[in-house]
Amino acid sequence: MSEMSFEQLLEASLKTIRTGEVVEGTVIDVKEDEIILNIGYKADGIITRNEYSNTPNLDLREVVHVGDTLQAKVLKVNDGEGQVLLTYKRLAAEKGNKRLEEAYENHEVLTAKVAQVLDGGLSVVVEETRVFIPASLVSDVYEKNLSKYDGQEISFVISEFNPRKRRIIGDRKQLLLAEKAQRQQELLSRISDGMIVEGKVKNITDFGAFIDLGGADGLLHISEMSWGRVDNPKKFLKVGDDIKVLIKDIQGDKIALSLKFPETNPWLTAAEKYAVGNVVEGKVARMTDFGAFVELEPGVDALLHVSQISRDHVDKPSDVLSVGQEITAKVVDFNEADHKISLSIKALENAQKQDEETAEVE
Repeated sequence: MSEMSFEQLLEASLKTIRTGEVVEGTVIDVKEDEIILNIGYKADGIITRNEYSNTPNLDLREVVHVGDTLQAKVLKVNDGEGQVLLTYKRLAAEKGNKRLEEAYENHEVLTAKVAQVLDGGLSVVVEETRVFIPASLVSDVYEKNLSKYDGQEISFVISEFNPRKRRIIGDRKQLLLAEKAQRQQELLSRISDGMIVEGKVKNITDFGAFIDLGGADGLLHISEMSWGRVDNPKKFLKVGDDIKVLIKDIQGDKIALSLKFPETNPWLTAAEKYAVGNVVEGKVARMTDFGAFVELEPGVDALLHVSQISRDHVDKPSDVLSVGQEITAKVVDFNEADHKISLSIKALENAQKQDEETAEVE
């Protein structure tokens, strides 16, 4: 056997590689856009920035260091310059696909940072594999602007897995709905009619306000905001206000709230304040053809009949009264059971007239 040259012996000691093969090597040099690996072959392996990561303008010196061990897949045995062209990200993507397939089959919750905000949703990367989360599956409420999620870590599940069509879909919405349902169930299990709880004003409409009770929303109807009359909920409450509310009624997952606490009911002391014969002051709240309704205090209205407005004849209340006008009158009837009070300015004028006549006689 003829003796082999040193070069032949060296070449024989080095392994052979093929395109598509997975190799392992040690980093011997790192540049901003290129990694050089010793892969135990006659030529070094090269991983360009584009074949390392999908992150644009990534400085490889910040993520890889000399002496690190990396696995990569062979793209070309000879890149034209005698070096082996390798890919790290494609191998990672294959591993990522495997990881995502398992997560899809096991309904596993994944957490990843949002890599990019797109027009139609969010893009996240799991082990170098991109997952698209459509805007409709980002939240349980409609969100027009998704920019707040940029760079944020979010949790999701894989709802569709089709790597051949490059269609891997994430779903965050179902997690939020499940979490919301759990919080709602926990809240409903610990509250009951008549309880006073704390909440935060979440949204205000013309008919009332929705109050976040820390697990579910309750409706505070405009008619339950005060013992008195509330014309505009937005003038009465503000979004973000912290308030204590009374649980009025629970029907399934619907919670009716009230600010009309029983102990503050003005009718508890009305019998004493508005006893027949008492002279009271009030404000004209509204008028009809037969009389005017006078607010004596929030929650307590009284009727001033057109025949009791004056000793003189009055055709319509609006001829002599206006909404918001302060008046003084005498209570001529009090019905606690029906919450009805009748007033009379005429009776007050008659009494005053009588007092004047008595004084003249004396």
